Amino acid sequence: MTDFDGIARNVIDGKHLEVDRLVKEALAEGTEATTVLEKGLIAGMRVVGERFARNEIFVPEVLVSARAMKAGLAHLEPIFSECGIEPVARVVLGTVKGDIHDIGKNLVGMMLRGAGFEVIDLGVNTKLEAFLEAIHAHRPAIVGMSALLTTTMGQMKVNIDAFRAARLDVKVMVGGAPVSEEYARKIGADGWGKNAPEAVERALALVRERAG
Repeated sequence: MTDFDGIARNVIDGKHLEVDRLVKEALAEGTEATTVLEKGLIAGMRVVGERFARNEIFVPEVLVSARAMKAGLAHLEPIFSECGIEPVARVVLGTVKGDIHDIGKNLVGMMLRGAGFEVIDLGVNTKLEAFLEAIHAHRPAIVGMSALLTTTMGQMKVNIDAFRAARLDVKVMVGGAPVSEEYARKIGADGWGKNAPEAVERALALVRERAG
């Protein structure tokens, strides 16, 4: 019998070797990969997200849990590809031009993957041209932009204006320590998250809006 609670608990505790072992055992028993994802990995990361939002844990602990989740996803992703299981949606992420900070972006990316999104991460110091190329190549539902410096926040508006001028059918989310919900609205973004769990919830809401 698959130990879903054990998978979730070890994700929460950041024990990647245990997650690796338990996920392999679950698949060997014939448990559906989607069930392992939802009842094990996502269930664990949901608790991590809730604790993070309540300031009970901090970024280092979340990153350790995300690494544990990634160990389990490594066994599930090939199965999803083989079976042709569609992701929730595709997201392009990048830290904007002039900014090389990526901890927050990486955290959001990991949690999006755990929630069933396909994530194309463009890295740091991402120029507008790189975002445009990625949008044309991958046709994402959402583009997420991050900035940690107040001096690079303005690049978000430059990018959004370019996306709108090109009439690209994409939702835009922004985030980072100096970015507020008010600023996100001001520059025309479709979403903002105070932290990684909130960003994932907003991304899911945007996907529902597009589908509806």
